[in-house]
Amino acid sequence: MSFFGKKGSCHETPTVSSTGAKKVALVGNPNVGKSVLFNALTGAYVTVSNYPGTSVEVSRGTTAINGEEFEIIDTPGMYSILPITEEERVAREILLNERPHLVLHVLDARNLERMLPMTLQLIEAELPVVLVVNIMDEAARMGLEIDIPLLSQRLGIPVIGAATAKKVGLPEIRAAIAGSTASTIPPFGYSRLMEGDIAEISGCLKGDYILSKKSLALLLLQGDTEVADLVRASEGDGFGVVEAAVREKRFERRESFHLDLSMERKTIVKKVLDGAFRTPQKRVVTLAERISRLTVRPTTGVPLLLIVLYFGLYQFVGVFGAGTLVDVLEGKGFEEYFNPWITEVVKGNVPWPIIQELFVGEYGIITLGFRYAVGIILPIVATFFLFFSVLEDSGYFPRLALLVDRVFKTMGLTGRAVIPMVLGFGCDTMATMVTRTLETVRERVIATILLALAIPCSAQLGVIMSLLSKTPGALLVWGLCLFGIFLLVGLLASKVLPGDTPMFYMEIPPMRLPQFSNVLTKTYTRMQWYFMEILPLFILASVLLWLGKVTHFFEKMIEAMTPVMASLGLPKESAVAFIFGFFRRDYGAAGLYDLQSKGLMDARQLTVAAVTLTLFIPCVAQFLIMKKERGWKVAISIGLFVSTFAFGTGWLLNRALLLTNIL
Repeated sequence: MSFFGKKGSCHETPTVSSTGAKKVALVGNPNVGKSVLFNALTGAYVTVSNYPGTSVEVSRGTTAINGEEFEIIDTPGMYSILPITEEERVAREILLNERPHLVLHVLDARNLERMLPMTLQLIEAELPVVLVVNIMDEAARMGLEIDIPLLSQRLGIPVIGAATAKKVGLPEIRAAIAGSTASTIPPFGYSRLMEGDIAEISGCLKGDYILSKKSLALLLLQGDTEVADLVRASEGDGFGVVEAAVREKRFERRESFHLDLSMERKTIVKKVLDGAFRTPQKRVVTLAERISRLTVRPTTGVPLLLIVLYFGLYQFVGVFGAGTLVDVLEGKGFEEYFNPWITEVVKGNVPWPIIQELFVGEYGIITLGFRYAVGIILPIVATFFLFFSVLEDSGYFPRLALLVDRVFKTMGLTGRAVIPMVLGFGCDTMATMVTRTLETVRERVIATILLALAIPCSAQLGVIMSLLSKTPGALLVWGLCLFGIFLLVGLLASKVLPGDTPMFYMEIPPMRLPQFSNVLTKTYTRMQWYFMEILPLFILASVLLWLGKVTHFFEKMIEAMTPVMASLGLPKESAVAFIFGFFRRDYGAAGLYDLQSKGLMDARQLTVAAVTLTLFIPCVAQFLIMKKERGWKVAISIGLFVSTFAFGTGWLLNRALLLTNIL
């Protein structure tokens, strides 16, 4: 941390990037369009999310304006320069450590009054701020009127009205970046008492700081311990005087300081908006708002969720992606044309049978690894990510979080955890990383367990739905088992792990019609990332399986697992799918697909195998991320628990199905 370093005066030249470009920071609440603006300015792609959390990693890109290059930084969502969450802390560090040439504060035109207090903080910190009032188009549809010039005059900074999703206001924003905006003295102030307290503390500060001394005094009065440590380091022996002054003022106003400051800022905002922001006498309720209300009410939200799951997951991903597309690509393309051709080519040019086996044998890199990755997994992943991107861009996920919050609280989580859970249906590895956005360690551990145990990734889900969809009863048993285990393990984990469930809050973005180009770009980017991750692992798995076969080790493993498979009521050949599952979950599911194609399993066996494999140990990539996020001890504990629980559940399910004879 150096943002209070002695070289960090706000009047000094801002830092530049390693390429010499001036830096421009995009700041603001989550879901106000920062990432859309980032993409529009840089032309680069970054994940644009309608929910908090995915902007935890800071995105950077460059843009050239009038022949000059600028580095654009997309910071995580923040509500105040007094950080509470990890995202806000990261955003403040970036904002202040990098001392940008310009700070673009992006806010939502429909929530102007609620978001302007942060603008006041940025101005009183004397940072070079330009305010971008975004989503003006939707504000206009609601009948809201905003006088941009008057707003600019009252705040004393440039203000731009924009609708960045529709490229409105971009020329003005680019012009603002190219121009120079010096930090200014705020044209507004607090009450005499508040200003007196601020002046007394700021008068004690002798060091050079990036933030204005007024802003620092306010942060110290609000008990910002991080700021206190840094001021101590900067003031040295003089910190005692600062500390005494802060302590005295905090004691005098111990009962009401935070409330007083909040009320005074609200009063300033009201004065700024008086005459500059007009609402219609009769509130205009848009169609998007009507749909939004339906999605969060349990009586309508749950049926809507079931409709979304049926048409999105079952019909589009399961039937179309895992059925029709896989039949065409894998069944026709690979089995009938590509594999026979490549086998002939390899055997015609490679004289050694053992090497032929490596490439085009039973576990060959091309005939198995490449076929699984391209012929089975890729079409399933593509349809899932397409469906996921449409939902994401529509703004549905934050509403889903509200809908399930009460259920999640019984498992020690909040509705916020629905984001990694839904992401897990795309890729559990990615979702495990996203659990870091949850507020407490307890929540992160519970979410990691549930992801490792009961959330199948898109490829595995697609293959399993394709396998079981021909027997609706099997699909129902599989779904009920997974749902029941998800609730049961979540409930038990919340009882076993110490701690309380935190409060839930989440920014709700507007519901929108997804933009076709944005959905395609996001789908393509995610597919590219996924494919580049899985292809090397599939090739590695094929090589290891080939090694296992030529050394007969693989056969011994299958033999060793035969009693386990028998206890589950499965044929010994199904051990192959579980061995595949050590490498990737979807690889194992694809192994089941092969067994079904050969007619080696009936409906009961397929159901038991599908449930056990879904609950089975996380894939290699997910396990490594679990170790990175939670540590070796937790990762190994979860791995052992999941494996034991999976086989135990498989055994019980097989006994239950034999007893009831329902399949």
